[in-house]
Amino acid sequence: MNANVPAKRARPEQFEDGGSRDFVTMTIADQLFGIPVLQVQDVLAPQRITRIPLAPPEVAGSLNLRGRIVTAIDVRLRLNLPPRPSNKPNMSIVVDLKGELYSLMVDSVGEVLSLSNKDFERNPPTLDSRWREVSTGIYRLNNQLMLVLDVNRLLNFANVEAA
Repeated sequence: MNANVPAKRARPEQFEDGGSRDFVTMTIADQLFGIPVLQVQDVLAPQRITRIPLAPPEVAGSLNLRGRIVTAIDVRLRLNLPPRPSNKPNMSIVVDLKGELYSLMVDSVGEVLSLSNKDFERNPPTLDSRWREVSTGIYRLNNQLMLVLDVNRLLNFANVEAA
């Protein structure tokens, strides 16, 4: 029995039956995503962003959040989606990745959902490759699919750029 414990810890995306997890929900190009609430530092209304010269296109710039510099990422551009219409303001979800703060610019931020671990499913093979690349799995809700966003995968480009 003890031999199974390390395998579960080595695969954090695998959930045990019976528990639940809380997610902050957001919409990007009409697709519902969820980020584990413990990864979310803040939710922001549209902010003044300063462009960073020579930054990749998905890096919208930086902003100041209570004295800390935060890198703003346009998630639509990161996922090779069309830009957000200029008349639609964005929202941002601030996440911490290895001590650095990132503001994920999304179309809208929804509610916090508490979802049962037993309802979590792996990404279906028919899921669009853009979504599969940044998702650890899905939840089937009443009228839509919620993808669980993997922040490490989404922000992996930063490691490639630094290399």
